Amino acid sequence: MRRITAPIEHSRTTTPLTGHYDARVGEDAIGASTPSSRWAAVLDLLATRGRLSVSETAVHLRVSEATVRRDFAELARRQLVTRHHGGVVATSVAYELPYRYRSSQADGELERIAAHAASLVHPGEVVALNGGTTTTATARALTAREDLAGENGPALTLVTNALNIAAEAVLRPHVRCVSLGGVARPESYEVSGPLAAQVVAQLWFDVAVVGVHALSAAEGATCADEDEAAVVRAMVERSRRVVVVAGAGKLGSRTFASICPAERIGTLVTTAPEDASEVAALRARGVVVDCV
Repeated sequence: MRRITAPIEHSRTTTPLTGHYDARVGEDAIGASTPSSRWAAVLDLLATRGRLSVSETAVHLRVSEATVRRDFAELARRQLVTRHHGGVVATSVAYELPYRYRSSQADGELERIAAHAASLVHPGEVVALNGGTTTTATARALTAREDLAGENGPALTLVTNALNIAAEAVLRPHVRCVSLGGVARPESYEVSGPLAAQVVAQLWFDVAVVGVHALSAAEGATCADEDEAAVVRAMVERSRRVVVVAGAGKLGSRTFASICPAERIGTLVTTAPEDASEVAALRARGVVVDCV
């Protein structure tokens, strides 16, 4: 009896150690790429478009549709995407997670707020920062300041409960970085809970640079998560000065958990216009509002 051997499917070759397919086998246009690099590219696309089809992704990555389907399946298995007929859609957790996939304002607005807020910090000061797109941009602008890059030890102490901010700041030799302990939330990279609160209670800050979910003259600064709000509230209480960074869209509203009343805020850096009614209301409460 003649033995029939099934053909080898090269595009489904697996590695002996992991059993995962090696999508590089059998590909031509992007044969040298790795699965992880393609996954990153898919997530970048999905963050801006919200939904991807197999065909458009294959064209963008210059790979076969079979490879894209396998990549989609693996991303779905890791709960980074949700499978949809003919493609994938973004999941709420996956796209709140990496800040490089999010933007609460246009890049130009974010950079203006960050640059101005960073200019309000003096060399040698201890700065507390919570997490968020705006505070992340502010931390980058602050640690990149040339006047802080001295050769005589740290010119700045940065204390943060945001893991992504700490990961970047620790690479700057002129910055002493203090990262708070606690339970990390995947939605914001921020740690919170009793451990974080205990550390904050032992420190004093010259200035707290605070990102908020909402801000109004009547309700003050607020946050959507009560545990994060508790840590930020402690930062505010231990700081001489408080600088809030917020885009125009966050003014005049409130969210679930209180951070501090408007009167506790020294300076607000915002993209709101000078003649906005909420700007006038905040100034009436004693807040210095810098519209950038």
